[in-house]
Amino acid sequence: MTTRRPRSAEGTRADILAAARTRFAADGYERTTLRAVAGDVGVDPALVVRYFGSKEALFSTAAEFDLQLPDLHGVDPGDVAATLLPRFFAVWEEQGTFLALLRAAATSATAAGAMREVFVRQVAPALAPVCVDQPERRAALVGSQVLGLAFTRYVLAAAPLTAMSRAEVAAAVAPVLAHYLRGPLG
Repeated sequence: MTTRRPRSAEGTRADILAAARTRFAADGYERTTLRAVAGDVGVDPALVVRYFGSKEALFSTAAEFDLQLPDLHGVDPGDVAATLLPRFFAVWEEQGTFLALLRAAATSATAAGAMREVFVRQVAPALAPVCVDQPERRAALVGSQVLGLAFTRYVLAAAPLTAMSRAEVAAAVAPVLAHYLRGPLG
């Protein structure tokens, strides 16, 4: 006798979304299928399409997350790394969604767009108070450093970087972030 799922549209949608986040994190965007996500939840793939419409729409919804960046008003640029990096480490190490998005952004226009949205809506506004000028450019430079760090440490798993503690990484990156926020842009 098989166990039936209780009927709850909200619960089923949440289960599909959770399964999609797990699949996208483990398999990446390209290898994840609606059929696999549906199988993980024990529903028909048509139900996934009913709730989300398409793989792209499912990914876009699964890729939505709040970085919960701290307020940087009054923070010295030299302290930005110490203030932000603990939050970034938490996102990178505890939320598979971000790393799935990072992996997928290299090959998927949908994922790249979702990553840009995170920076436009969350990172750039959070960094604006500590930028001396040109906040969009400076946020993009900080983003290049932070995304490069995440990619090298968690996706490529480069041994020297993975061997460093969070504190060592933050100390090494802090002067670069401070320069991007306050230094001359050349």
